[in-house]
Amino acid sequence: MHAIEIRETGGPEVQIYVEKPDPEPAEGQILVELAAAGVNFIDLYRREGRYPLPLPSIPGEEGSGIVRSVGPGVTRFRPGDRVAWTTVLGSYASRVVVPQDKAIVVPEGVDLPTAGGVLVQGMTAHYLANDSYRARAGETVLLHAAAGGVGLLLTQLLKRRGVRVIGTVSTREKEELARANGADEIIRYTETDDLAAEVRRLTDGAGVHAVYDGVGAATFDASLESLRTRGTLVLYGGASGAVPPVDVMRLLWGGSLTLTRPYLEHFRATVEEFEWRAGEVFDGIADGTLTVTIGGTYPLAEAHRAHTELAARRTTGKLLLVP
Repeated sequence: MHAIEIRETGGPEVQIYVEKPDPEPAEGQILVELAAAGVNFIDLYRREGRYPLPLPSIPGEEGSGIVRSVGPGVTRFRPGDRVAWTTVLGSYASRVVVPQDKAIVVPEGVDLPTAGGVLVQGMTAHYLANDSYRARAGETVLLHAAAGGVGLLLTQLLKRRGVRVIGTVSTREKEELARANGADEIIRYTETDDLAAEVRRLTDGAGVHAVYDGVGAATFDASLESLRTRGTLVLYGGASGAVPPVDVMRLLWGGSLTLTRPYLEHFRATVEEFEWRAGEVFDGIADGTLTVTIGGTYPLAEAHRAHTELAARRTTGKLLLVP
């Protein structure tokens, strides 16, 4: 099989395209022929060394494909099944060994490339909208990176509920995409010196009920300053870098604010919860109420290029790697 291997942490160039022996599934595992691997910011964090990564290692945590064989004790899958998975390190490979409790059957009506790139961002949008802060009809929220993979899906979920969405983007093209997915107002952060002041203007001085922030260091202060009294900041990522330690008194002086830092794995803690969240995402795709934007597809050997584009925030929607 072919795979991307990392032998040291660093920039996109540390990802090496190599040939390795085909793996064999062990107890409770399935062997999958890759259709598509999703590219996520956590892949960049692991490559850079921000998140622990055993070295040498095959990166990537999300994908889809066809089951080729199953190990002892596997009861949920059989050869020929179309499956997708998340949080399985080693997914940047043409053949991936997947624990059966990390995989789900892809239903008819959802193609494999889409399935390979939607679970992480789709389930993230699902827990953000339903658990981290469940915005109600008539409320207003601020959503950073509204044209990104999570942003586009989260906007659709929030708009279904009657929530007013103010999104931030960097370009006119991204603004058009965010609006096409339902965003009510757009702030181009490249064209304003005071993002929080612009949010206050759009909310008649009140601020927003919640901020969904996957950008991190570059937006954290403005996110706090954009909240109304008793508002909630959901910091779910750090695309621009990690947020430094926070003085909790800022939450008091900001108006009894709430700050939460969620992580997908804690919101799919059981097979049942995983199947529920993933099932609702797949159902939305199949019935047309949830649109997935694939922003770019790259050969597996060019994982470094996908990482470079994603880090520079030059992309929209989801990026995929294909064998």
